[in-house]
Amino acid sequence: MPAPLPPPPPAEPHRDGALDVRDDRTGERYELPILDGVVPSEEIRKVKVAPDDFGLMPFDPPLASTATARSTICFIDGAAGVLNYRGYPIEQLAERSNYRETCWLVLSGELPTAAELEGFSREIAENTRVLDAQRALTAAMPDGAHPMSMLVALLAALGGEFPDGEDVEDAASRARQTLRLLALTPVAAALAHRRHVGLPLEECEPRPELSHAANLLHMLKGSGEPDVPPEFERAMDCLLVLHAEHELNCSTNAMRAVGSSLVNPYSAAASAAAALQGPLHGGANQAVLEMLDEIGSVEEVPAFLESVKAGERRLMGFGHRVYKNYDPRAKVIKGLAGEVFRVAGPSPRLAIAQALEEAALADDYFVSRKLFPNVDFYSGLIYAAMGFPPTFFTVFFAVARMVGWLAHWNEMMVTPKRRIVRPRQVYLGHDRRDWVPLDQRG
Repeated sequence: MPAPLPPPPPAEPHRDGALDVRDDRTGERYELPILDGVVPSEEIRKVKVAPDDFGLMPFDPPLASTATARSTICFIDGAAGVLNYRGYPIEQLAERSNYRETCWLVLSGELPTAAELEGFSREIAENTRVLDAQRALTAAMPDGAHPMSMLVALLAALGGEFPDGEDVEDAASRARQTLRLLALTPVAAALAHRRHVGLPLEECEPRPELSHAANLLHMLKGSGEPDVPPEFERAMDCLLVLHAEHELNCSTNAMRAVGSSLVNPYSAAASAAAALQGPLHGGANQAVLEMLDEIGSVEEVPAFLESVKAGERRLMGFGHRVYKNYDPRAKVIKGLAGEVFRVAGPSPRLAIAQALEEAALADDYFVSRKLFPNVDFYSGLIYAAMGFPPTFFTVFFAVARMVGWLAHWNEMMVTPKRRIVRPRQVYLGHDRRDWVPLDQRG
């Protein structure tokens, strides 16, 4: 059973009305159609000062107020704290589903039947293996290399392993590459971890009969370590579900933008992983642990919050670019933390985190600024309790988000009138100048 491919977005947008615009520069009036709540940029470009003028453009460097895709994958209402995958609330999926079932949903648009889920899991298992080239490339990495840097390299190298991945216009080929990336990303992650902490690469042997989370945890542990506790497997599976998709964030935008050139999906996924590595995106939960260590004890929490209000320190793990309410993923993760620490033992960090959250949510300074815990606040605590170093936290994020990247890539590939991403600029440099000989300059 091949990987499911998504239905295309609706071919024709719905017209909501029109925007009546008057250009003070020329006195001309324009009626710009509003389609699905947005004004198409080609309509804005009709506003010109001269016939040969390029046309008016919006200026939005971070794309914070610009829609670049029509999608049916994910819905976020930041004000209400809502996150839905294909219409299903994240709270329900985290409690009742598992990662592979969520993968099918995110990719296809529907929850799988029992037969579909069994076939999908079997296909992933058949593609889960350690490739000789992957092991050799990992071994060649320098000591001290960041696990995310290794993961980016390993993902890109898969493009050479599977040359049929270049045929991105073929739906059957895209389905094969989708399965391979879902199966091989955990393997690449495990190799990167083992190289980083000094575990033997030859002992990285997948057990594809296990769940996605259990197989990942199995490949990460040393040969003499005990089996993974079921509480850890449950927590990891839930974290994979929570991180599987999150609309057009920085890394997903990178996947779509690079993929629009029709490059193979392995190179596009490597670019997405590289974007995720940044501390403003996937690396934020590491900063939370550093903050908790800096606070040091529950007794120091009030003084720390006062220093935050004075602008002397930053409150990491609170607030979100999208959510202006309690991040729905953070609520689920907070419950997971209790289960994990019952097995891992008490943690001073957890006690500090809980005291910090309680104090911040009782302080109008933070509440009035919509600073609520986000997904990063507790996730790093859970990974650390399982015994993983902070440098590896973002790799877990990448393993989970791979399905979201692939869903957006596949959706983009079947979108009507698809074109390569090519933003415009506002040029403010010199007019035309003539070259000056070296001895006449200055």
